[in-house]
Amino acid sequence: MSHEMIAAVMFGGMMLMLLTGQRVFGAIGFVAAVASLLLWGDGGVEMAFSASIKLLNWYPLLTLPLFIFMGYMLSESGIASDLYEMLHVLSGSLRGGLAVGTTMLMVAISAMNGLSVAGMAIGNTIALPEMLKRNYDKRMVTGVIQAGSSLGILVPPSIVLVLYGMIARQPISQLWLAGILPGLLLASLFIGYIVIRCYLQPELGPTLPKEERKLEPEHFWRILRSGVLTLLIIFSVIGLFIMGITSLVESAAVGAAASMLAAAVKGRINRKMMHRTMKNTLDVSAMFMWIILAALAFGAVFDGLGAVKAIEYLFLDQWELTPWEVLILMQLSFIVMGMFLDDTAMLVIVAPLYIPLVVKLGFDPIWYGVLYTITCQIAYMTPPFGYNLFLMKAMAPPEITLRDIYASIFPFALLMIGGLALIMTYPEIALWIPKTVFAD
Repeated sequence: MSHEMIAAVMFGGMMLMLLTGQRVFGAIGFVAAVASLLLWGDGGVEMAFSASIKLLNWYPLLTLPLFIFMGYMLSESGIASDLYEMLHVLSGSLRGGLAVGTTMLMVAISAMNGLSVAGMAIGNTIALPEMLKRNYDKRMVTGVIQAGSSLGILVPPSIVLVLYGMIARQPISQLWLAGILPGLLLASLFIGYIVIRCYLQPELGPTLPKEERKLEPEHFWRILRSGVLTLLIIFSVIGLFIMGITSLVESAAVGAAASMLAAAVKGRINRKMMHRTMKNTLDVSAMFMWIILAALAFGAVFDGLGAVKAIEYLFLDQWELTPWEVLILMQLSFIVMGMFLDDTAMLVIVAPLYIPLVVKLGFDPIWYGVLYTITCQIAYMTPPFGYNLFLMKAMAPPEITLRDIYASIFPFALLMIGGLALIMTYPEIALWIPKTVFAD
């Protein structure tokens, strides 16, 4: 059997196992282990040990549990609810103001968590009932929450970019910095669309009644303190890192400590809350560790087979594609896979093949990490099987149908495609901050 056929059988076997509902790391790790033993005999046993040692020696991986802990601490302590209350009041006089405030909340949650599912959960439990109660259009509401929560995998501290950096062997610090302006660009496009659409069709997002916008001085100062506290937590993570005061791992530790301190100041730390936070942190951290370990083993088998060279030969020699045509084809493949798989599975499957090709074609792997992440965001919301679509349906009230959820996402998906095109055309949108910070 040729090496190309072996690679195709591995890829097909992994896809089959994933479609049966197996856990991502189990499916990928199993295929990698079986392939290595069949190809190299007893020597293949060393592959998993080599991958695990590489994983344990990767110092930036310490950021993973720290940021996950920070996100759960902020969620469990109710600090996210306090922030939404502030945005709720400040943006209430604008048509579509609550939707704008929800988008801003999603950006803040993204900057404190790094996972899109956290934004989805907070948006559905806090923002969605408030907007529906005030007669917001249900399709506008669901679209805003899905699109806004997807920013969690782009805005630092993005966990997806940590995984990409590990597999692509790229510095996490530069990847995080590269995600800042693209994340803000997409959020601005969402807000612009909401404001214009609600201006043209006021019934989609009515303003808050004047009596709800009037605040007693004591209430005003309370919600203002909540907003300032959230901004201080974000600054402790991102601001200190950009200023060069903290390193990557130190910024994660500072963020985790700041979230605990904020919860303590508000008197919301108790044994039950700490137990939930620690348990969730351990569960998610262990899951990502296993995924990275399986990805390293799978990538090592692919490297040994020469699958990367086979992909290069197919795209460049047989099909004679230009570098930009290859890049666009790769992005389209992510969107198609995103209809069936989550971001980690997509990354593990194709990153070992695509990233060496991206470098060979002369593209910046940091820039490509941002493109990959935005494409994952689009894939999350692409019918018929987008990950966020079914997550939204599971969390939404019964009056919001799957048809509503499908229809709600198309305007935002188009905006994200436009944002992706801008970043592909003007790479400096992603690269300007990391180049400026690391100019020395």
